[in-house]
Amino acid sequence: MYEVIQSLHSYWAYLVLVILIIAVVNAVAKSVGGKEYSAKDFRISLFTLIVSHIQLLIGLILYFVSPRLALFGELGMGGVMKDAVNRLYLVEHPMVNIIAVALITIGYSKHKKKLTSAPKLKTIAIFYTIALVLFLSRIPWNAWLS
Repeated sequence: MYEVIQSLHSYWAYLVLVILIIAVVNAVAKSVGGKEYSAKDFRISLFTLIVSHIQLLIGLILYFVSPRLALFGELGMGGVMKDAVNRLYLVEHPMVNIIAVALITIGYSKHKKKLTSAPKLKTIAIFYTIALVLFLSRIPWNAWLS
């Protein structure tokens, strides 16, 4: 079961990154270009929100069925924090990605309250870009690309 969830989490991450990059590029390009916010922009930002939340749920399930979770009991928090790989998988990756999904959620919620195109696009561009940078910073690249 763990391997299936891990594969799903890994493959779904590609979708999240592609959609998030599309949302960021779209919002930045339209914001810089002075274009109007449209229904397409709303759908892109909503789809980004949905796929990132699904990834978060898959990740939380993976976290709690992971054999690595037992390392907290064996090594304690100090032991986990001393090992870079365990720290990445058990602390950094989950926490930073939860923050990134929270930023996507906040950006989506804030942009809906704006009344004109420029602030809507700017809000999406800022929050989604920060989330993208956070996601990219904590991906376990060695394991993910192999």
